[in-house]
Amino acid sequence: MFYQFYELGHAAMFPWRTAADAMRMTYANPLNPMSRTTFGRAMAASFELFERTTRRYGKPEFGIDEISINAQKVSVHEKIVWERPFCSLIHFERSMPANYRGKNPKILVVAPMSGHYATLLRGTVETLLPYADVYITDWTDARMVPLSDGFFDLDDFIDYIISMLHFMGADTHVMAVCQPSVPVLAAVAQMEKHNDGQVPRSMTLMGGPIDTRKNPTAVNELAENRPIEWFRDNVIMRVPWPQPGFMREVYPGFLQLSGFMSMNLDKHMIAQKDFFQHLVVNDGDSAEKHREFYDEYLAVMDLTAEFYLQTVERVFIQHALPKGEFMHRDELIDPSAIKRVALLTVEGENDDISGVGQTKAAHDICPNIPDDKRMHYMQPKVGHYGVFNGSRFRSEIAPRILDFMRTHNEAPKKPAPAAKPAAKRPTRSRKTAKSA
Repeated sequence: MFYQFYELGHAAMFPWRTAADAMRMTYANPLNPMSRTTFGRAMAASFELFERTTRRYGKPEFGIDEISINAQKVSVHEKIVWERPFCSLIHFERSMPANYRGKNPKILVVAPMSGHYATLLRGTVETLLPYADVYITDWTDARMVPLSDGFFDLDDFIDYIISMLHFMGADTHVMAVCQPSVPVLAAVAQMEKHNDGQVPRSMTLMGGPIDTRKNPTAVNELAENRPIEWFRDNVIMRVPWPQPGFMREVYPGFLQLSGFMSMNLDKHMIAQKDFFQHLVVNDGDSAEKHREFYDEYLAVMDLTAEFYLQTVERVFIQHALPKGEFMHRDELIDPSAIKRVALLTVEGENDDISGVGQTKAAHDICPNIPDDKRMHYMQPKVGHYGVFNGSRFRSEIAPRILDFMRTHNEAPKKPAPAAKPAAKRPTRSRKTAKSA
């Protein structure tokens, strides 16, 4: 019933939000003399802060309309090229300059399915686009998927990744950000195990929980200190009416968001106070940066209960992948089967979600990748978000990723099938030979 009460409270606040927004516009209107006074700006700031704190943030847009390539403006168009009930694959089509002769790597960016929308990686995509042909997974809010479309668990996630790689072809580089590092590695291992000709040319894992036993964070300890039944009893709820996914069991996005915010509550409180002060002193640039960040950060989606519970149990409690016990549809995942796919791991020195060493552990469980096809990089002075976004990502991490992909952009050699033993010629015994 908690989800229903949340929806009821949100609906009950609607008249107050509307009134607050109207009052904000009144005090901020240039025709109102009070808008030029400290009191008027403080009132407008108070009403805006109230409205933003109580609103529901919808799914943001990527909003990447153009990029610059070789000092030329190039238009970008989003196109859905692959679709399933729980995910769409978006291709950012670029209108390349007529004189452009470069060969860009084709990248499948696997966004985290962990409460936020794929648009959280807008900066990641925007940084890669001038140098790569980019596709990204756009996961669907589980409360928007009717029960008639079935369920979605960790096995389905792996199947989706394999299906996308088949769709995109063997010249693809896959890049997993945070949570999907585990299912992406599992998908590649399965493809290698079955000698699949569509394996990607490289695999980049960024800030992912490959082995959460290494430098466990508060998130890891929370999972380890409670049985899986605790999570089912306390965080799994049914989608309320009138949402399309009515009665589907989910882990609500607002619960996950509250957990993340509670980890750094003091920083978020200071950010709100600073936002208020920026509005009062009419610092429009700083206020707009605050709006842009929190419009993205506070937009959350629900996860299916089966996917969330399997991820918690198998990744954070059982540590199944590094122990060699990870199963995919009753078949054991064998990371040692990966031989043709180059591996790059990236970590942040101050990551408080995936501790240092957790992603690098992928190199330990994939021992058969040649040394010249593997690389690890730890970015100093960045946290979890800085691994895939921000100034250091643009200047230091992204160039390394792109260089690694260009280095391994040649098609991996498919292992030759084992030669059949030559048929033995029949031999005659000595006795037979003498009698002959």
